[in-house]
Amino acid sequence: MSYFLNSPRLRRYPWVIPLLIFLIIVGVYIWAIQGLQVDFEVLRSSWPYITDFISRLFPPDLTVLDIAIKALIETVQMSLWGTTIGAIISLPIAVASANNVAPRWLQWLANLLQNTVRSVPSIILGLIFVAATGLGAPAGTLALGIYTIGYLAKFYQQAIEAVEPRSLESLKVIGASPLQIAQYGIVPQVLPLGLGYTLWMFEYNIRAASVLGVVGAGGIGFQLKSYIDGFEYTKATTMMLVLLVVVTVIDAFSSQLRRRLDSM
Repeated sequence: MSYFLNSPRLRRYPWVIPLLIFLIIVGVYIWAIQGLQVDFEVLRSSWPYITDFISRLFPPDLTVLDIAIKALIETVQMSLWGTTIGAIISLPIAVASANNVAPRWLQWLANLLQNTVRSVPSIILGLIFVAATGLGAPAGTLALGIYTIGYLAKFYQQAIEAVEPRSLESLKVIGASPLQIAQYGIVPQVLPLGLGYTLWMFEYNIRAASVLGVVGAGGIGFQLKSYIDGFEYTKATTMMLVLLVVVTVIDAFSSQLRRRLDSM
């Protein structure tokens, strides 16, 4: 392969490799669109139905604003506890997954656990915990906690693997214990990045919690689905607008906080 890339002909025509890569990418996208079997005529003729549905969403019915705020508070509470539970459990899994900390057999098991959790959709986790604890916020909180593990464990793992190896080697040379290496070599480098990832996951879980409401796992999603099922679209719009405002505010706040953490 290296001989092919360094051949005199390719040196004479350096544009060949980028052209081949471009053609391969185009071919992959053509293959993908063929597999989707998209009927562009159906898409073109569907616009009247889309506009009709959107028109039914307005104007928002503000008489349910108090219900929306109460449901939103429950959603934030679910996200807060779900993210916290997931972050606590994710940390040891991330350490066990990192190739610069854990032995290979432990890495394999921890990565298998991460992949297993990530392969289960959040709505399935919601169904499982609704069956276990009944309808309501506790089921949604537990589902978010498990769902969070699949992503935060991977993010934490990548942060640990990005630690400067020379600092760890220096601590080993002076006889530092594994706990001291973690305390003085890993944690100071990982903490700002890990907190940034956790804040991002908290934002994401607020959105995910609204989806879990579809299966009765509490929060604003439960109210949203109830209004849509009852064809009360203007009330559903109020729920979505309240969610939009809160998500935007939290996103702006956490973005500022992440920038401060990155500058530490």
